[in-house]
Amino acid sequence: MRSLPTPTMLPLSQPNNNNNTILKSRRRQSYKKAVSLHHSFDVECFDVSCKVMLLGDSGVGKTCLLVQFKDGTFLSGSFISTVGIDFRNKVVDIDGTKIKLQIWDTAGQERFRSVTNAYYRDAHALLLLYDVTNKTSFDNIRAWLTEINEYAQEDVVIMLLGNKADMSGDKIVRREDGERLARDHNVAFMETSAKTGMNVDLAFMAIARDLKMKKLRKPDEPAFNVAEYIQQENTVKVGGCC
Repeated sequence: MRSLPTPTMLPLSQPNNNNNTILKSRRRQSYKKAVSLHHSFDVECFDVSCKVMLLGDSGVGKTCLLVQFKDGTFLSGSFISTVGIDFRNKVVDIDGTKIKLQIWDTAGQERFRSVTNAYYRDAHALLLLYDVTNKTSFDNIRAWLTEINEYAQEDVVIMLLGNKADMSGDKIVRREDGERLARDHNVAFMETSAKTGMNVDLAFMAIARDLKMKKLRKPDEPAFNVAEYIQQENTVKVGGCC
């Protein structure tokens, strides 16, 4: 019987900085492999594939929004901010058509901006987030929109999201301010909460519906209006509660 090779082990005695560096490097490599495997098995049949990017300053809740939509959970406590680019897939059903959303979570720090810009060009939709408790993140939206206009496709779908709306006691940016900014730039708008799930599904499903219409709409069909759809859906929700 052929013997298995003995695995190579790091020495346990007299640890030093070099060993610690090697261990950290191996952990990072293992994590990258695990993420790669997770994505490779995340496969489901679909009719249309679309690339969606989450944009905004660091800390506005992009990763939490993505996890809430993908898994229906909230990332409570502290976690490591996104470094560079990450993505997850989710297939949704829009009137019998399966839409695969390839959702890219981007780092908001300035030092990763060149990496983010490179991914704009083939994006079909952009969800641009700010934190309603952070005025700076809202003020920076205009700079993000400038970059979008420079790097993204002309027909890209854009939606502005005021996230962390559940933190009403700490809210600084008024809903009216978000609505006004969205009107000025002719983009859809809503407030969301990655923690409670408020409007998270609606945001992604509205994007998916719009992208489906862009790709499969017949010549005699009217164009889809994201803002009107959101307003109608919210009206139905309010009406259903009475």
